[in-house]
Amino acid sequence: MKARVFVTLKGGVLDPQGKAIHHALDSLGFSGVSDVRQGKLIELELDDAVSDADLDAMCRKLLANTVIENYRIEREAGP
Repeated sequence: MKARVFVTLKGGVLDPQGKAIHHALDSLGFSGVSDVRQGKLIELELDDAVSDADLDAMCRKLLANTVIENYRIEREAGP
């Protein structure tokens, strides 16, 4: 089974990488972008025995800094 963990900065937390991307898009002539927030995607291959609680604990203890980041988990069933 595959799980995807999307990690994003909480609102109000400065995002210098997002600002750099926004500036670069503007410099390249792309208009209409009012803000950019960068995050990360973590893909995990899991045994079926890994519970939702285990996956949540992985996020809270290692994959996301819950002081400044939010996370969202999506499980993808196998074929």
